[in-house]
Amino acid sequence: MKMIHLRFRILVAAFLALSLTMVQGCKGRQDQDDGVVLETETFRLTVGKDAIARSLVIKKTNEEMLLKDAGVPLFSVTQDRPFNNETKLQHPNTRTTYKADSLSWDGERLTVGFDTAPYEAVVKVDAGAGYLRFTLEDFICEPEDYGNLALDLPPVAEFRILQLPVKERDHYGEWLNCMWDDASAVCVAGCDPWSLIWHEDRTDGRVLTADLLSGKKLRGGSAAIIAAEGKEPFLDAMDRFEADLDLPRGVQSRRSPILNRSIYWTSDANPSNIDRHIAIARKAGLKMMLFYYTCFVKSRGYRLMGDYDLKDDYPGGYDYLKKMIDKVKAAGITPGFHTLQTHVGVESRYVRHSIDARLNRKRMFTLKEPIPASGEVKEIFVEENPVDSPLHDYTRVLAFGGEGFEYEGYTTEPPYMFTGVRRGAFNTDAVSHRKGETGGVLDLSEYGKGTSIYINQDNDLQDEIAEKIARIYDCGFEFLYLDGSEGVNPPTGINVSLAQYRVASKLAKMPVFSEGAAKSHFGWHVQAGANAFDVFPPEVFKEKILEFPYAEAPKMADNMTRLDFGWWNIRPETTPEMWDFADSLAAEWHCPVTIQFSFQSLESNPHADDLLTVLKKWEEYREKEN
Repeated sequence: MKMIHLRFRILVAAFLALSLTMVQGCKGRQDQDDGVVLETETFRLTVGKDAIARSLVIKKTNEEMLLKDAGVPLFSVTQDRPFNNETKLQHPNTRTTYKADSLSWDGERLTVGFDTAPYEAVVKVDAGAGYLRFTLEDFICEPEDYGNLALDLPPVAEFRILQLPVKERDHYGEWLNCMWDDASAVCVAGCDPWSLIWHEDRTDGRVLTADLLSGKKLRGGSAAIIAAEGKEPFLDAMDRFEADLDLPRGVQSRRSPILNRSIYWTSDANPSNIDRHIAIARKAGLKMMLFYYTCFVKSRGYRLMGDYDLKDDYPGGYDYLKKMIDKVKAAGITPGFHTLQTHVGVESRYVRHSIDARLNRKRMFTLKEPIPASGEVKEIFVEENPVDSPLHDYTRVLAFGGEGFEYEGYTTEPPYMFTGVRRGAFNTDAVSHRKGETGGVLDLSEYGKGTSIYINQDNDLQDEIAEKIARIYDCGFEFLYLDGSEGVNPPTGINVSLAQYRVASKLAKMPVFSEGAAKSHFGWHVQAGANAFDVFPPEVFKEKILEFPYAEAPKMADNMTRLDFGWWNIRPETTPEMWDFADSLAAEWHCPVTIQFSFQSLESNPHADDLLTVLKKWEEYREKEN
């Protein structure tokens, strides 16, 4: 009866996995000698009966991609400790990884066994044009193997859905997780934002890995192998993969003719001065204009982020904003929106009076003593040891029940307490707090003293903020800069790109391309432009261009991506020769620049016309190169 129930669950999971994407059936076979052979139109993967990845051959070139005799199994499983009684008694109680050691194929699924762990994993394999998709459907586990313990079985913390030992090649893109050269390319990629994609270095290559995490997406989680004969065929296969799985079209963005155009950035454009901004952009030959959120959103630095209330410059509301953007487009300029999607300001509606529970807490604590509704509070007693809690001047704020408390220090011996406490941080209302109430240290942004707080990506607040961003973006913007993308709770390898994807998925139309301040694997599909560096002052400008964007450019090329050699701003000391030097390096790597313009900065520079001439020269060069 138990096995019938399990098979039913597997069939349901299989139906759901098939409904997610339309792919070809996998051409696989059980080979008597070599184990399992799985094929697509571009490559052939052979896995031994012992679950060891033996070979991955590019069909067109007959190129072997895997390290010989690497002894790396395709799968593994990790538990926080052994749980079933006999295993627990035999081995240390610590986080343990069990390697796959057996494999069988039924024509659609792999059944995977593991060393020591008393269960099997069922992995569905689908084939597309140039990729194999692996989906964890379920585990086969007998309750009696755990002595009928009251556990959800099996107690898996992580499942390594793929690990491939790949030979060293000319290029490795750690963001894309792809090893490639002009002849061949192979990548282990996530199929959604929930898989943790990374690699393990070896002297002769790398093991490309994909992990599914409990509490994120374990059953139903998937990853893929994408491989083809060189860069362009690989991008063709990636494009089909993105289309089949309805992912953001990273390949199409990278192939857009406007991707390498340089960008005019403004923080003060509005309906009354937009004509002047357009005139300067045209004089500089710039056909892209990026609008900082302060152009149309009420702001006090970051302090109002999250509200996204339109400024009084737009008396007609969003229709008025749309008319301004239409004017930009009519001038032959593509408009973009620069926002900070993970920041919530300390004076926003999410903090005023009461701190929203969906903002991130870096450490959690339990009140050992109640806090009254009124009066001074000099110490807060907690059950847990506050050791290693933040002590930087900008980050010492607790939140309990919506009320903020600043603190100066804490004890690390019982009784545990925060000391030097002042209640009502960020003008939050004082309320009573019972013994046993939980709260924590607010995840304050590192950019400025007490200006903004980061969102906890494990709830729906990022989606709520994304809808406000989308309402502005849908007024006619065509590209997007997702600043502050590093401001997420762990695991950042998932949450950086998840936060970006949550914004992009709310837009009526996907951006032609996006850039961002941080990147993690799945964001490759969203951010075709990668990052721009912050402003370098004139006295070190050339030195820092060589140290940072010029050094970063080949790394981004390894990821089949360009970066932005900006941001640059205009100061009285900025010379045309500086920009000519830096723009030539950007053009060498087929990269654009972004210039932060203001009327005041142009007027303060004695070489303003020559600076615009330099930009125009290099934009004309880029256009010819395209």
